[in-house]
Amino acid sequence: MKISVGVETFASLEEPWRQLLSDCAVNHVFLLPEWQRAWWHAFGASSEMLLLSVRQKGELLGIAPLQRNSNGISFIGGSDVCDYMDFITRRGEEAAVFTCLLDYLGEMDWDRIELNSLLPRSLALSHFVPLARQRGYQTEITQEDVSPELVLPSNWDEYFALLTTKNRHEVRRKMRRLEKVGLTRFYAISQSEQIAQALPDFFRLFRLSAGEKADFMTAPRRVFFETLAGSLSEAGYLRLYCLELDGRRVSYAICFDYENELYLYNSAYDPASGSANVGLMLKLNCLRESIMAGKRRFDFLRGKERYKYELGGQDVPVYRCVISRG
Repeated sequence: MKISVGVETFASLEEPWRQLLSDCAVNHVFLLPEWQRAWWHAFGASSEMLLLSVRQKGELLGIAPLQRNSNGISFIGGSDVCDYMDFITRRGEEAAVFTCLLDYLGEMDWDRIELNSLLPRSLALSHFVPLARQRGYQTEITQEDVSPELVLPSNWDEYFALLTTKNRHEVRRKMRRLEKVGLTRFYAISQSEQIAQALPDFFRLFRLSAGEKADFMTAPRRVFFETLAGSLSEAGYLRLYCLELDGRRVSYAICFDYENELYLYNSAYDPASGSANVGLMLKLNCLRESIMAGKRRFDFLRGKERYKYELGGQDVPVYRCVISRG
């Protein structure tokens, strides 16, 4: 039966996109249509959208969320705010989808396809790249980052047993220190209206950060955060965790609760309370709640920040692949 590739819009693909993702061998929060649409709304003005569907008799088998610009073809998204990227296919249809997709892309004008933010299990690495090599395309795969994660144990005592002796001692010491500073309260906000009300305070604390973190929150990135928070909270995937000290919010963490995993996306804290380790203690509470809720994995996401290893994170490599014509 003939398989065809078509150019789509977010509106035309949104509902079948979610259904396809649920049957995909790789399913993470960054592949949701809400995520891709939010990124395009904030950053896509300078590129041509190349949102491709692969269908057989109208039935959706695959999605290639791509964009095209002067540098060639790449995924919709940017490594600065999208930790992982990939294609989406129905399980078992990968070979057919990528064969058809390569036929379609082979007729287009491009010098390179640059695929960033690839997990080791990504469909791009396991299926798309080998088929591209078979066709004579040059491929170069390099590691661009690491993404620490923690496979969660069944209870809190087992979690502490996973930590090194040094880290276990340090975490407990900092827990005791926070208890002595003042009255603390940890909780999560999940309602979209309440999240929208709290975001300005999150951005305020973000601006108080030092160095690169303070410079990160540009106007387009703030638009992206606001759009993403609105759509993912309405879908039930976003949690804004808060830590109060003596009735005042001193730390925030934006997390995504998706497919029984918790993704620690971004955080901010009040530097005036930094000596009490309020940022680290908020993340520790996020971990504890995930364990109590029976989550299978806690994903610290990309970057080598020290706290991720102090809390037990183990590195997962993140790759970049460039495909070029010989």
